[in-house]
Amino acid sequence: MKQQCRALFSFILTPMESGTTPYTYKRSHRVALLILSALFTILASAVFFIGQGEDPTYLIPVILFGGVGFLGVIIGSLGTERAVAKIWGTKP
Repeated sequence: MKQQCRALFSFILTPMESGTTPYTYKRSHRVALLILSALFTILASAVFFIGQGEDPTYLIPVILFGGVGFLGVIIGSLGTERAVAKIWGTKP
């Protein structure tokens, strides 16, 4: 199942996993990425439910926070160590 999901989101994962430069990875980086992604997703959901029925510009933060949350969940759960390190910008 994981390989099928990796194939589905390969357009996101391939650029993040490319490169040959050295990187520093810690397991806590992945955990922090997943926690922050969950917070962004919750924030996007809250803005969506609170802002309904008013001016449609409430969709701008929903799209931005939801996109960041979705990207983080995909990279945090399916990405390699290099992809997670590239998100944090860690170098030795």
